[in-house]
Amino acid sequence: MRSKFLLIALGSALAGCNTMPDAPSKGVAAVNVPVVTSTDYVFDAAAPGGALAPGEGQRLDGWFHGLGLGYGDTVYVDGASPETRSQVAAIAGRYGMLVTPGAPVTAGMVPPNSARVVVARRRADVPNCPNWSRSSQPDWNNSSMSNFGCGVNSNLAAQVANPEDLLHGREGATVTDTRTATRAVEMYRSKAPTGQGALQDISAKGSK
Repeated sequence: MRSKFLLIALGSALAGCNTMPDAPSKGVAAVNVPVVTSTDYVFDAAAPGGALAPGEGQRLDGWFHGLGLGYGDTVYVDGASPETRSQVAAIAGRYGMLVTPGAPVTAGMVPPNSARVVVARRRADVPNCPNWSRSSQPDWNNSSMSNFGCGVNSNLAAQVANPEDLLHGREGATVTDTRTATRAVEMYRSKAPTGQGALQDISAKGSK
């Protein structure tokens, strides 16, 4: 009977250790995960009469260039006529971007005879990585390493074309295009291997 009491007391003491507020993470979930940040940049272009004023297209192109417009950014046009929207879309197209319908809420009103161009920028990274703040051994709590998830999730954050997809993903199309599904396979079969040419000759000579 006495041994049973000792086992119960020991079990209660061990259970109390796991209730510490700073207990390390456990399980298979990654400790370090991507974080998506969002920033909105605003450009008000003069557009009297429903079209960009002379020189405004060049100013807008310079603004896009200065921002480094590219994948991960979303371009909106607020308070503009269809003609102005088309002009902005043509400039954004030089950077491989499309104008997305709608516009996020921005500070202040759109000035009269103007069109507001908004670039919503999403960036993904994994904060505090690499994270070797805690030694992997000894680990009496059998917890996840402090660096767990840094490698895979940092690569994912760096490679995703649109970081916003990490937040809510995209809805699939109702119609499946088989050409899109097989494009990668066709490219793999048709393109020449990267080891051809001089690199192949050097490898062959070195193997003799």
